[in-house]
Amino acid sequence: MAHYSLEFEGVEDVELINRITTALMMLEGVESAEVGRHGAEVEGRVNRQSLIQAVKQLGVRVK
Repeated sequence: MAHYSLEFEGVEDVELINRITTALMMLEGVESAEVGRHGAEVEGRVNRQSLIQAVKQLGVRVK
């Protein structure tokens, strides 16, 4: 199982954190996602680009 760290900015409220968490957990292969204001720690069998795309679709800039 792979572990990914994502850094992002522009996340200021709990609602957006919850939306990011939901978007990541809905991806096939994601086992867990811990999301905060500045980034996420994700584990599972998924490629990094899929994680980044899911976050970007919510209007969040990934570093």
